[in-house]
Amino acid sequence: MNFSHAVMVMGVAGTGKSTIGALLAERIGVAYAEGDDFHPAANVAKMAAGVPLDDADRWPWLDRVGGWARQRGAAGGVVSCSALKRVYRDRLREAAPGSAFVHLAGSRELIEARMRRRKGHFMPVALLDSQFGALEGLGDDEFGVTVGVEGTPEEIVERVVGALRGL
Repeated sequence: MNFSHAVMVMGVAGTGKSTIGALLAERIGVAYAEGDDFHPAANVAKMAAGVPLDDADRWPWLDRVGGWARQRGAAGGVVSCSALKRVYRDRLREAAPGSAFVHLAGSRELIEARMRRRKGHFMPVALLDSQFGALEGLGDDEFGVTVGVEGTPEEIVERVVGALRGL
């Protein structure tokens, strides 16, 4: 598969953005960046304390994520980024035109169970409701696909690749 622009793997916490993003990048032969790594320490501390980020916290972070995607250029790349609201995705598209979004979606129950199993992540389960509350799924006019997170990471990546081929 030849993908010559950025793919942004989005969704609420616990959907597997990091795992799927890294596997997808390996599968299609491009660089991967973990969106959480673009957060300043203050954002991480805020989330770890159970306090949702506000837009003032998010804009600089989104600009850094979008900047990475833009720098990848024609080489392409995959970056994980919650991108929960349309306005956030619009900002990312402004920074990196032509980017495709992969919305990893699942039930609240499934996502909560996944979050409870993971170790060492700063995002507490307590913020899951705020994540689902903020989530705006991809619009029909947005360049991207929605893929369910049921199954193994490898199965999910195969569904993502198939869906991206259809774009």
